[in-house]
Amino acid sequence: MSTRSPETHESSTVHGRIPRRPQDTLLADLDLPLTDTFYPLGYPVRIFTNSLDVLLAAFDTFGHAKEAHPGEPLTIRIGVSQGSSSSCPPEPARREYNHLYSLVADGENQALLDLQRCVSFTWVTESAVRNRLYFRYNFLEKVVYLLLGSSVVTDLHAACISKNRRGVLLCGDSGAGKSTLAYASARAGWTYTSDDTSYLINDSHPPRVIGHSHRARFRPQAKLLFPELNSFEIAPRMEGKPSLEVPIADLPIASTTPEVEVAFIVNLNRASPGMGRLIKLPEGSGSKRFCSELFSAGEIRAMHEQKLEALWTVPTFELQYQSTEEAIEILDLLLGSS
Repeated sequence: MSTRSPETHESSTVHGRIPRRPQDTLLADLDLPLTDTFYPLGYPVRIFTNSLDVLLAAFDTFGHAKEAHPGEPLTIRIGVSQGSSSSCPPEPARREYNHLYSLVADGENQALLDLQRCVSFTWVTESAVRNRLYFRYNFLEKVVYLLLGSSVVTDLHAACISKNRRGVLLCGDSGAGKSTLAYASARAGWTYTSDDTSYLINDSHPPRVIGHSHRARFRPQAKLLFPELNSFEIAPRMEGKPSLEVPIADLPIASTTPEVEVAFIVNLNRASPGMGRLIKLPEGSGSKRFCSELFSAGEIRAMHEQKLEALWTVPTFELQYQSTEEAIEILDLLLGSS
């Protein structure tokens, strides 16, 4: 017979109250009564949450977009708890094994994703969601674009501009000038689609890409080149890089399009001395470069590599230049000669 008194027994009540069960700490029964549908990249995504702040952050991020690719919505679940700290959490560590992906900032702020089944759940604290930029960059956007990127699009580390509905993907190493040249070209009359990330639409023939044509992101030094940026504040972003995020509506850009057919791929090289020029690269150079820049793994990576074969025959060049004005003149000649 147990000598434990009723008052200390784990299953007993205290003053008529039912004590918290150990399994309640798992938050397995968390109710997510708030929901809304958004259209990032034109695809339907339905978010379930228990926090209005989550939906407001989603509206800030995706509210500009309209449905362009109808289909069964992706489901995103985000639970918000009070948390034990009022401080903003650290940047999450990212880990990936085959189709399993995790974002872990600390014990109370994390996201788990199965990229193969397009299933995810995100747990964050009120302090994380209150810092809207932190929450958007580190959890909301990351989860949504990871799931879209494992199902309907393939990420490309490239800017995209176009003329006469013929798109040019601008690729290159970090700091090569993709965002700067894309914006400068748009100021000069080109049509703007994206700054440094574009998305190949899977199974599109001929290949087409989607971009974040509603906004532009710059490195802080871009203020030295474009005086109109001086009134915008620098903010932290993913991977610790400070940046300017500016709505296209606030910039002197006359033409944008969220989606365009890919006509050319151009690798940027502004460190080359001498006159600016285009050098034709071997067939498949664009596909190979984009494959080398993939962050996916396992079965998802194999799928992405197969999708990138759609770019194999797209004419690819290296653009050697020193100034954006020179680069724009060469790009104008490229489209004018084809």
